[in-house]
Amino acid sequence: MSLPSFHEQVTQVFPAIHQTAGRFTPPVAKTLEDTGLTQVLIEELIFKVLLAKGALTGRDIAAELCLHFGVVEPILCDLKNRLFLFHKSNSGVGDFIYMLTESGQEKAMLAREISAYAGAAPVPFEDYLRGIQAQSIRNEKPDYAVLSKAFQDLVFDVDLFETIGPAVNSGRGLFLYGEPGNGKTTIAEKLAQCFSNNIYIPKAIYVEGQILQLYDPQNHEPTESQEIPSLIAKYDPRWIEIRRPVVMVGGELTMESLEIKYNPILRISEAPLQMKANGGVFLIDDFGRQRVSHIDLLNRWIVPLEKRVDFLVLPNGQKIAVPFDELIIFSTNLDPKSLVDDAFLRRIPYKIHVKDPTQAEFRQIFEKLCQKYNIPFEATAFEYLVNTHYRGKRPFRGCQPRDLLEQILNTAAYRRELPRMTEALLDLACQNYFAAMGAESKTIDSKE
Repeated sequence: MSLPSFHEQVTQVFPAIHQTAGRFTPPVAKTLEDTGLTQVLIEELIFKVLLAKGALTGRDIAAELCLHFGVVEPILCDLKNRLFLFHKSNSGVGDFIYMLTESGQEKAMLAREISAYAGAAPVPFEDYLRGIQAQSIRNEKPDYAVLSKAFQDLVFDVDLFETIGPAVNSGRGLFLYGEPGNGKTTIAEKLAQCFSNNIYIPKAIYVEGQILQLYDPQNHEPTESQEIPSLIAKYDPRWIEIRRPVVMVGGELTMESLEIKYNPILRISEAPLQMKANGGVFLIDDFGRQRVSHIDLLNRWIVPLEKRVDFLVLPNGQKIAVPFDELIIFSTNLDPKSLVDDAFLRRIPYKIHVKDPTQAEFRQIFEKLCQKYNIPFEATAFEYLVNTHYRGKRPFRGCQPRDLLEQILNTAAYRRELPRMTEALLDLACQNYFAAMGAESKTIDSKE
């Protein structure tokens, strides 16, 4: 029996949900009912926050939980009446400084034994589904103008650029393959800029009785508006506005990092990498060189790529269906045919060969970077570089102009002189850069 698609799953739960017109903004939850959470869950978070902080005002507790004060205040009053909290002192109009009583400390210790999570109140899983669908990367269809702007500072073959556009619009993923140093990782980073910059994600999700941390500062870049309190009040602060994520992993990728990670010491669960990439780009760099079998990794992606949904197991054993809403990119220095079979290649309809730059493109890259580094471009020195260090010896690579010019910058800084593109400095840069590499089998044709 075939698995239902993400869209089918969501519409079964929320029949009235369709593609949202305009920009999605999570509304502020002003009542307990609006949060979609139980009072018991919020009470446990209050206990753990006070156990860690000692004493806080009611508004500070609300801020710690990222909840409206109107939600937290009646719960604090109820906890005080039940003798779990007491007022340390008055804290202005309509607020107090709260501390745990002895009974409250016992409650807090018990709650922490179950889960040590004590951050922002989670967002119900159903609300997360709403947010993902409303902000789906597949709802956007960037055109030539958008891609041109995103890639304007790079030099690429025209055919490559024409292939990338349809691949991005497909929303199904692509293989980038070719020799190292020609910009495969850079292409993946630029692709994320082809979509609207900002989306909202929950800081944590409540699903099947479990709190799952989603927001990750290493993979999610908050927008500048996060620093402006007046803007934060306009949406539910349990969510955070970020730029569309670009999650990149390389040879360190393991099968475990693709599953929900539970820390038995902290008793906290964390979302896997592909879930953190929802709404953005997921780059598996240097594919085929991971510590685990690439066959196992490929088999892990069969269902998500085909059905646009991923199945994960929570620490309590419950299985959940999570949207797989991202542009997945496999970047490799190896030939895809040597890594994957036809069945998998069919699920990645776009295979893009990132070739070595031609001499003309290599010069363009040099000129652009000379302008960026404020180094005057010297045509005769460039011809000397090609004839002396490339022709008949090694191919051009897209990263080399940057690396060689940075060598010149470093040498100039050491000598306390202005950086210049001279034959002597290029010789020194090449001597340092290519010393352990030697000549490569592929060389530059004299007619190129």
